Amino acid sequence: MTLTIPVGSEARRLRFLFGTTSGATPSSSVEDYWDGDIYWVTPEDLGKLSDRYVRETRRRITELGYQNCSVSLAGAGSIVLSKRAPIGQTAILGVPSTCNQGCFLLSKLDDVDERFYYYALIHLRPALEALGRGSTFMELSADDLRSVLMPFPREDNQRLIANYLDRETARIDGLIAEKERMLVLLEEKRAALISHVVTRGLDPNAPLKPSGQEWLGEIPVHWGLQRLKQLTEVRGGLTLGKQYSGELLEYPYLRVANVQDGYLKLDDVLTVEVPASEAASNLLVYGDVLMNEGGDIDKLGRGCVWRDEISPCLHQNHVFAVRPHSVDSDWLALWTSTIQAKRYFESRAKRSTNLASISGSNIKELPVPLPPVSEQLAIQNFLAVRHSRLETLLSELRDSLRLLIERRAALITAGVTGQIPLEEMAG
Repeated sequence: MTLTIPVGSEARRLRFLFGTTSGATPSSSVEDYWDGDIYWVTPEDLGKLSDRYVRETRRRITELGYQNCSVSLAGAGSIVLSKRAPIGQTAILGVPSTCNQGCFLLSKLDDVDERFYYYALIHLRPALEALGRGSTFMELSADDLRSVLMPFPREDNQRLIANYLDRETARIDGLIAEKERMLVLLEEKRAALISHVVTRGLDPNAPLKPSGQEWLGEIPVHWGLQRLKQLTEVRGGLTLGKQYSGELLEYPYLRVANVQDGYLKLDDVLTVEVPASEAASNLLVYGDVLMNEGGDIDKLGRGCVWRDEISPCLHQNHVFAVRPHSVDSDWLALWTSTIQAKRYFESRAKRSTNLASISGSNIKELPVPLPPVSEQLAIQNFLAVRHSRLETLLSELRDSLRLLIERRAALITAGVTGQIPLEEMAG
């Protein structure tokens, strides 16, 4: 992919428009290098569709940290661009900043409006991604970036195009934000509905009793409450990295990324080579409820029912296989998706920076509300009907959101490639 040059415009390599430098990371073991006043951009600070400017970063470094690693400070108005997966995420610096080794800082030279080239780089992102090289991960080199051919209209026309795109993308961004808010509200409505009927039932007049769990509250008088260990066998999974002798066989296995909240994500399933005897003790069985041991705090314990989507298939030790013997698999998976169950998982979790985990012993202690089987089925049927209606609304919203994002990208392309007359943009 190349950038179409508007009629009447020059074309210049990026090296003649911007000075390009890479970043670095001060030693993480030296506390005096961190939590200072110098902004330090990483790819995590980029990527928000509607946020053109970086005015805050997740971490900052000190003057000492700055002096002890090979980073440069770029001024406000410079462009920061990620060079590793994902390649090509772009923003404008709203404050002077450094960056880590996952980014480039583009300091503008004469006759350059940074907003115009911010949009041009957004349009060029597929081409930048195609330039990525590497075996472990794809990375864009400084030489390849500097060689990219860019349009070079007069600076006043750069400003005119950027002003037009600022106005029009802001309007679209407002619509996108509204759609995203609606999606969040519908998901919250679904979570609240599930949590209510799975803990209170369908009869609003049913008498209630204390559950004995502060985070759960009251449940119907005629319901039972038992620990997970009384209803299931909680099975750990395969520990990766072991060395084996003898014949090895290749098996697919599930990891935390594959187990979502109520569904499986099986587009990227890894494999492992282990002896048949080792695989036998870690095989998933139809009806197992998969529950995550670790990851982000919101991923703890989230579960779904395994229905032999891949056979045979193993599970890693960070994914528990909960094998029911005295409770319905679907009821158990539904219970783990409630707000109340999530509160339990969060209260028992061990936390570290950005991550959390829950032990098998704490999973086993999870209290499970138990309506009569007929009532469990009635609740599941009720939720299935409501879920179908809600999913229709969500699908329509997602389609609308996708079209807006496509419209935004097409508008940027049209603006920077000269498909929209300057007179129209000035109007």
